[in-house]
Amino acid sequence: MSITLKVNGKTHSVDVDADTPLLWVLRDELRLTGTKYGCGISQCGACTVHLDGSPTRSCVLPVQSVGDRSVTTIEGLESPAAAAVQKAWAEMDVPQCGYCQSGQVMSAVGLLEQTPQPDDDAIDGAMRGNVCRCATYQRIRAAIHRAAGELEA
Repeated sequence: MSITLKVNGKTHSVDVDADTPLLWVLRDELRLTGTKYGCGISQCGACTVHLDGSPTRSCVLPVQSVGDRSVTTIEGLESPAAAAVQKAWAEMDVPQCGYCQSGQVMSAVGLLEQTPQPDDDAIDGAMRGNVCRCATYQRIRAAIHRAAGELEA
């Protein structure tokens, strides 16, 4: 079945089963490998992308469900919030192994675009579904606060 998707501002046509998870279309068909496979059941957040600007788990989302909504992956993430988060991530030495980072960044950017000055509870709520095997949660929270401060300035 041919399905048309708008990913990172470009239109793509892919020939896949309609129930193929978006994650596998992104990775295998479009070769956008920044979005990671972690658990396959929407529990770890490694597969997070933005669907019309909202963080969404791509490992359980059938590609047919995307419709005409816009998909943004870590490769296409461009906004003031994205720049602030990426800068803060580097300054705070957030990544260790790095595997979860694209999902973490996608969730953090989604949070800051909805709530520019989140408190700890808002950060914890938004990031709850993102698992970090290296347990850098304190640095993640601090980096989100730093990015929020930069956006405010």
